[in-house]
Amino acid sequence: MSVIPDKLKRGDKVMIVAPSRGLKLIGADCRQIAEERLKALGLEVVFAPNTTDENFDQTGSASIEKRTADLMTAFQDKSVKAVLTVIGGFNSNQILHKLDFDVIRQNPKIFMGFSDITALHAAIYAKTGLVTYYGPHYSSLGMKKGCAYTLENMEKMLFGTGELTLQPSKEWSDDLWFLDQDKREFISNAGWWQISAGSASGMIIGGNLGTFVLNLGTSFRPKFEKETILFLEDDEGAKLLDFERQLWALMNQPDFENVKGLVIGRFQKASKVSREDLEFILRPLIGKMPIIANIDMGHTTPIATIPLGGKAYLENGTIRLKG
Repeated sequence: MSVIPDKLKRGDKVMIVAPSRGLKLIGADCRQIAEERLKALGLEVVFAPNTTDENFDQTGSASIEKRTADLMTAFQDKSVKAVLTVIGGFNSNQILHKLDFDVIRQNPKIFMGFSDITALHAAIYAKTGLVTYYGPHYSSLGMKKGCAYTLENMEKMLFGTGELTLQPSKEWSDDLWFLDQDKREFISNAGWWQISAGSASGMIIGGNLGTFVLNLGTSFRPKFEKETILFLEDDEGAKLLDFERQLWALMNQPDFENVKGLVIGRFQKASKVSREDLEFILRPLIGKMPIIANIDMGHTTPIATIPLGGKAYLENGTIRLKG
């Protein structure tokens, strides 16, 4: 049974952690904007002891021991009500075997991030049943322009009732916004793609597909319980055939029969995946479950906040979340 952490309120403390890459990668202007945005929500912002450590290795990460210690510090600290990741990367799965999941289970609180952080989302749910949030990093909140949708959805999910009917953003971007905060390229959003009609509801499992499959065959992969809704996205490194074979890795799992709906985040430009391409590789699932794609989830901006372990209700192309 899923455990929903307490919602945030003004005066709560948020701790920033770096279980993958570290704060050294984030520019001063981005840090300032992110901190100001969190403080504007009435939150106190603190950093885990090793988050600002400048002694990173070639991967841009602190040691496994330091990253583990920071995450455990955040969950053990009773004054901390939410844990936000700095950014993604490539190696958060290195710390899974070091985590004390009993401590996490005994101290349920909001945990949020996306991309490589999927490994942690999956493991935390598999081991504790705690609902976590696939949403913006600390660094994501440092975006000067085009962040309104991200902030609105995050606030509704983390501060409100936890119930939200998703709407497509009005525009989106796939530019390198962190290189030039003033020179941005925004694209009018044509809306979601309803690949397969129908209605379904169930528990949300998923995140970044390429990272999620790293947990297959381990105790860190959450089961697809009866009435599961998969939410998946991937970054620009995932071309059509990469996405297809990784999706098949999930489809080949014995419990995939419990998946009753599929929601897919917007692909980045470099992936070169069109609606027609996606419909082609999804042929085995079309007509068997509702499928909605091109939603604001993942590596383009802005992004919604998705409660992993929460509930999703898909009905004739609409998406309602609860968590």
